[in-house]
Amino acid sequence: MHYEGNIIRPPSEADAILLQVTVGCSHNKCTFCGTYRGERFKIKSDDIIMQDIAFAAEYCKRQRRVFLCDGDALIIPQKRLLKLLQEIKTHLPWVTRVGAYANTKSLDMKSDSELKILRDHGLGILYMGLESGDDETLRAINKGADAQRMIAIGRKAKASGFKLSITVILGIAGRQRSQVHAEATGRVLTAIDPDYVGALSLMLVPNTPLYRDYREGRFQLIEADEMLRELRTLFANTHLTQGLFHANHASNYLPIRARLPKDRESVLALIDEALAGKVALKPEWQRGL
Repeated sequence: MHYEGNIIRPPSEADAILLQVTVGCSHNKCTFCGTYRGERFKIKSDDIIMQDIAFAAEYCKRQRRVFLCDGDALIIPQKRLLKLLQEIKTHLPWVTRVGAYANTKSLDMKSDSELKILRDHGLGILYMGLESGDDETLRAINKGADAQRMIAIGRKAKASGFKLSITVILGIAGRQRSQVHAEATGRVLTAIDPDYVGALSLMLVPNTPLYRDYREGRFQLIEADEMLRELRTLFANTHLTQGLFHANHASNYLPIRARLPKDRESVLALIDEALAGKVALKPEWQRGL
């Protein structure tokens, strides 16, 4: 397989065929992210992508999913993306689902009918980074969209038939807006009603704008107990029709996996026990991105 630069994928795609179709991220301005710093975004050539599909056809027959790397594969023009999905279907007929990252820009560029066509041709799940539902925090981290736009675009993806997985980040608002961020994020998640929510805990990455703000005293990184209180507020304000809420990423202090609404009360009780010191938190040396 041909890979360029940094490759990332959602935790749930750990066993997928990682097919890199773009290099970098089309936005690449978020203050907390250092994955693609200094890397120019581009769409890889069809020839290279088809060579990788041929490789997967021979050597990846046990893997049932494909994830289209990297930061924003959905921004590929419709005709090329549809051809790519058709090639996957032809040469990897055992694959049951294709996934990709998507942001508000790329989802907005596709019409409702275009999205439904992509869904009908095998693109089954989209991963979107919300990070926060608080407009002030979204502006501070240079996310490129406000809460109402996030809601509209998330609903658009859902209405087109995709499974939607949304990532939020505990601690991203700093100390002063921690609870505001948590409440607002829960409200936005409720309005979108995604199939999956993944809550990560902020870990500062050197050489990013947010890391520099931290070093120079403009950003306060909250402590483990504050992360936990933020998680409780976020969870209490998130009401999904039927979805999975995960906070079991390697960065999290308290692993949680909940089916909502069924597990709401038991998870809140678990968080309360952890806040009371009755449940051990993950030590710092075990946390990672």
